[in-house]
Amino acid sequence: MFSTGQLIFAALFVVVFIAIILISYRKDKSLHNKNYKGVKWVMISFITFIIILFLIKHFLKN
Repeated sequence: MFSTGQLIFAALFVVVFIAIILISYRKDKSLHNKNYKGVKWVMISFITFIIILFLIKHFLKN
């Protein structure tokens, strides 16, 4: 299906890609903490809203 060279390239690509993303995230971490302070509360409320919708759907279905 895939040659050995293709599998080696894919593995190296994934490792390097993840390393670059982690390095970029660490560089921008202080900037993210400054600009996105209340994001976790927005996410928690969004998830809670979705759960409430599923619960309403479940109880109205039965």
